[in-house]
Amino acid sequence: MWHFNARYCTIMVIHLDCFRKRIQFRFKKIREKIYFPVALILFYFIMPNPVLGNEEKRIQTELILASSGDTIRLNDGVIPILGTLSLEGKSNIVIKGNGIDQTIISFKEQIEGAQGLSIVNCKNIVLEDFTVLDTKGDAVKAQFVDGITFRRVKARWSGGPSEENGAYGLYPVQCKNVLIEFCVATGASDAGIYVGQSENIIVRYSEAYHNVAGIEIENSIQADVYGNNSYENAGGILVFDLPGLVKKSGGNIRVYENNIIENNFENFAPPGNIVGKVPSGTGIMIMATKEVEIFDNLIINNKTAGTAVVSYYITEEPINDPSYNPYTSSVFIHNNIYKKEPQIPTLKHEIGELLFLRFGRNVPDIIYDGMLDPKLLSEDGKILYNKRLCIQNNKNAEYLNLDIKNNFDTWYKPIIASFNTNIIECDCRLNPIKKTVLLTKN
Repeated sequence: MWHFNARYCTIMVIHLDCFRKRIQFRFKKIREKIYFPVALILFYFIMPNPVLGNEEKRIQTELILASSGDTIRLNDGVIPILGTLSLEGKSNIVIKGNGIDQTIISFKEQIEGAQGLSIVNCKNIVLEDFTVLDTKGDAVKAQFVDGITFRRVKARWSGGPSEENGAYGLYPVQCKNVLIEFCVATGASDAGIYVGQSENIIVRYSEAYHNVAGIEIENSIQADVYGNNSYENAGGILVFDLPGLVKKSGGNIRVYENNIIENNFENFAPPGNIVGKVPSGTGIMIMATKEVEIFDNLIINNKTAGTAVVSYYITEEPINDPSYNPYTSSVFIHNNIYKKEPQIPTLKHEIGELLFLRFGRNVPDIIYDGMLDPKLLSEDGKILYNKRLCIQNNKNAEYLNLDIKNNFDTWYKPIIASFNTNIIECDCRLNPIKKTVLLTKN
């Protein structure tokens, strides 16, 4: 019996499937009766692989040959997988296990590829009821997908937090109409649940812990993040716009009704990652994003900042993208509950050291870097009303304006500066951000 590489076999199946499609209009019946069985015979019998498991072969074959409306079933138990499972160019497919803790796809012995499950150029894909365990890279990555649902899916690294873990747990990027619900992410060296450069997003009723960032929305438009538990990460929920990406700016983001608790975990991001700039002890951080509304959250015992509103300049990284706007504007923080026991902010970050030097164990809850976009200033030098940071009706919230433009121009200035802690300067209201409505059936 011949032993060929399993991925070579998979490529042959793909070519056969493409060939079948090209002659579909002439040989439909012949195709269905001959080419489909031939593909399976080649894959299963003529070219078996001594290492690749039967269940992995079955799953990948079904992913390759899936037709619109198909459901690909994942069995109970731990399913060892050696290489990335891929779904490409498909519509209306469900990949379903038997429960978030009953079906476990394990990549612990992964030898090929980086992602666990890769979904590319698809439409209306639903992932349900399984765990992706111990991938070399990202657990589940979806790219260029219109209509992607993660429901009761867990991404986990069993060895605990480590910079060697994959960057992202659940990772839709450059997608539209994204729904993530009842999911769990733990151990990611960047973000457990990450949505990047996407439009129309809902992240709800999910749990993120022991990641660098629990939940991150990056360079994305129209997102609702609500009903989640984000705890024991370095940063609970991040809303960022970063330079150098295809989608230049995000906005219209609502973060509400979340429990953001004790995000004081060590920041274990690999060196060079921008998320490594997030101080441990950050509940919510808004950076360089416009039109963000934060309300009705429970924000408890995040030791460095309950909520931070900052520009990209806080990273001290160069900006080489001329079309990038590094400023934050139009942020409305209201009706949240803040609670914090006296505790020391992180001392592994310069901002944390400064906060401890100036405030000891009683660091204010809402921290603003005070950087104003010069393009949004009126003739009298004040920022336009609808572009302000507005703060109202929060319980137990203390405020700090770092005013880094004026207070950080010399090394000693922050030590002697008189920071503004009067929250009245942000006593204003902005119009509510509209609700996110998904435009595909999820």
